[in-house]
Amino acid sequence: MTDSASVSAVRRREVIDALRRGTVPQSGLDLFAVGLDRFEAALDDDLATVTRGGAAFHAVRGDYGSGKTFFARWLAERAKRAGLATSEVQISETETPLHRLETVYRRLTERLATGTHQPSALRAVVDSWFYTLEEEVLDGSEIDEDDEEALAAAVDALMERRLADVARTTPAFAAALRGYRQAVVAGDGATAEALIAWLGGQKSVAASARRAAGVRGDLDHFAALGFLQGLLTVLRDCGHPGLLLVLDETETLQRVRGDVREKGLNALRQLLDEIDAGRFPGLFLVITGTPAFYDGQQGVQRLPPLAQRLATDFTTDARFDSPRAVQLRLPGFDLPRLVELGRKTRDLYRGAAHHPDRVAARVDDAYVSELATAVTGGLGGNVGIAPRVFLRKLVADVLDRVDEFADFDPREHYQLTVSSGELTDIERNAAADRADAVELELP
Repeated sequence: MTDSASVSAVRRREVIDALRRGTVPQSGLDLFAVGLDRFEAALDDDLATVTRGGAAFHAVRGDYGSGKTFFARWLAERAKRAGLATSEVQISETETPLHRLETVYRRLTERLATGTHQPSALRAVVDSWFYTLEEEVLDGSEIDEDDEEALAAAVDALMERRLADVARTTPAFAAALRGYRQAVVAGDGATAEALIAWLGGQKSVAASARRAAGVRGDLDHFAALGFLQGLLTVLRDCGHPGLLLVLDETETLQRVRGDVREKGLNALRQLLDEIDAGRFPGLFLVITGTPAFYDGQQGVQRLPPLAQRLATDFTTDARFDSPRAVQLRLPGFDLPRLVELGRKTRDLYRGAAHHPDRVAARVDDAYVSELATAVTGGLGGNVGIAPRVFLRKLVADVLDRVDEFADFDPREHYQLTVSSGELTDIERNAAADRADAVELELP
């Protein structure tokens, strides 16, 4: 675990600001992760397999509030440290339906990130790839780097060799890369931008740019997997040995029309089949969903071949769940874990506070425990859905005030209020037996 005293100001600020807003931070999750250490060794083995050219897959299961999104972003940080690129795609009925793989691919490229580039990192990755090819040509031949024509020809030849496997199934991907390079060399910025957009699966790309590269139309469902294969090739050649792709909230498939649901489940099965067949070396696919999605008739069980692939025995005590299983069951929060989470957050906040001693004295371990208990009580005693609200209250209502006001004592001046307007639908339902805004006396 990272020592909070050694955390950079930027990382600390990003985490605290996100918690203040009530959202999961995009980075820095290792600073206050609780209960995930049991998965570390097995997942690091998976990451090592991917970096060696293999592939990996896990289905993460957990109820609302168990930390599925937190887990995915925590894993993404570990993947970036291993050199992988990452992308987190939210599955939704309207924005990103799973059965339209061309849309999933487009969202993937929009959210593509590396350890040095934030989304979308697609153009940076492609530029890095061409730079790597140039360096390889110059290192392995007698070509003078000032001989632009000879260098360009040699790079083009090397590019064709690297993309040979992809070009056999998806020639348009290689053609677009070729056209992009020609546009860059010619100083045609507009065409280069348009072709990067087309490589990313974007629609409505200028016809003139497509003609320049010799490609037609928009990306479709069948070509999407070929484009993913091409992207993995480019990533690997420019120093990123793989890609962690997270398909979050796949349980939304349960709420769509029956025929659409079956198409989505079949698309997932197809993707897993392709991974097993070795088509995607360097791909680490993770999906997240609720237990109802994996076990219910409106979810995975509706497609028996997929259900068989994801089958995992959860009849034993959760303590003995294997972290190497296809499905990973997140343990969720109990009160001790919620309190531990609060203490870690307090310590992280204290490291950048203007008055750290005051924070430590007035928001001591006992008060953190009292606040956690009170927030849980305000949500019907459901600890599992309490972390988001608890951390927001702790940071925005308590820690900020203690740090800013010398005479503010949370035990004397703060009365916890959980209002309907600040809750999600599930949190609101948990507190439904209470008034719209309830005041809860801290012990």
